Amino acid sequence: MLMVAFSATVLMSCGGGGGRPTFGDNEYPIETVAESSAALQSTYPATINGIQDVEIRPKVSGFLTQINVTEGQTVSAGQVLFVVDNETYQAQVRQAQAAVNTAQSAVNTARLTFENTKQLHASKVVGDYELQTAENTFQSAQAQLAQAQAALASAKEALSFCYVKSPAAGVVGTLPFKKGALVSASNVLTHVSDISTMDVYFSMTEKDMLAMSQSEGGLKAAVEKFPPLKLQLADGTMYAYEGHVSSISGVIDRSTGSVQVKAQFPNPEKLLKSGGSGSIIIPRSADAAIVIPQRVVMEVQNKKFVYVLKDSNKVAYTEITVDPQNDGMNYIVTSGLKVGDKYVTNGITKLTDKMEIVPITPQRYEEKIQEQAKAMSVSDIVNATKTK
Repeated sequence: MLMVAFSATVLMSCGGGGGRPTFGDNEYPIETVAESSAALQSTYPATINGIQDVEIRPKVSGFLTQINVTEGQTVSAGQVLFVVDNETYQAQVRQAQAAVNTAQSAVNTARLTFENTKQLHASKVVGDYELQTAENTFQSAQAQLAQAQAALASAKEALSFCYVKSPAAGVVGTLPFKKGALVSASNVLTHVSDISTMDVYFSMTEKDMLAMSQSEGGLKAAVEKFPPLKLQLADGTMYAYEGHVSSISGVIDRSTGSVQVKAQFPNPEKLLKSGGSGSIIIPRSADAAIVIPQRVVMEVQNKKFVYVLKDSNKVAYTEITVDPQNDGMNYIVTSGLKVGDKYVTNGITKLTDKMEIVPITPQRYEEKIQEQAKAMSVSDIVNATKTK
């Protein structure tokens, strides 16, 4: 029994696309094309970013005096991340405050003078000129006070820039600068990424996007009816949560002819990191599809062919086109075959165009393999193995 099983295995391996058992009667198995449903998936390279990924830069130049966070730390909006040397800016605030105090005193004095002049003018002691002069002096003092207050506000704002705060809640990225480093607005101190939800970007061809838009009645409808997405991580594992398409770019990239699509995935365990990569997998089904095994197809110069049984039991070398997405074992034929056609399933490398064959069913083909396996001797098996 073991020898028969091994013989059948040898013959079966010879009976695939690369060869066939020698029956001596030119018999080949024939299968009839029928429609069936097929589950497919389309795969697209993707990049992963936090829903908000912000560069943190100082607004003023100076030496870093404090670094209040560590890499990977979760921070809240408004939290102070870095402190830049602020002695100069504190001095400017004090100077501006002194100018405000001086201007306020000048306003107080000018107000008293103006009030007194109004009383004297009412008593006919001074004329209109003196009253107008006192009023102008008072208004000028008020303007100088407003100017000093604006300078103070500007100095305080400049001082606040020394305290670099996080504009959003998220996770701190790398920290390329150390305490004591001289930094300026051109330096990125770190990134803060909100990774509670991740934006995953991938690109679809213009042709696929047009087909989807037309079939669904518009781009907006296509987004709403987009199936749930799966994310394959860089190590080949599947992410536990499904995502959904949130938006599709309205502009086609001229260099690639593709359209960028943004999907969002929840990230409760913080497994996904901003800047990562993966593959978006879009499941789809094809109803009334023509599905054939890949082993019955010959590929020559990027073209695919099958042997179709024609009249007088002669085979025709027929070109077919297939869906570019497949499961690794079968093809979905888009042209070249129709329902009711008959094609050869085994031994295709021994066929030639217009060759006459004896068609048999796949079941009879398997039976003949078993019969031949039982008739083989040990030396036949060894020779068959060596031939392979």
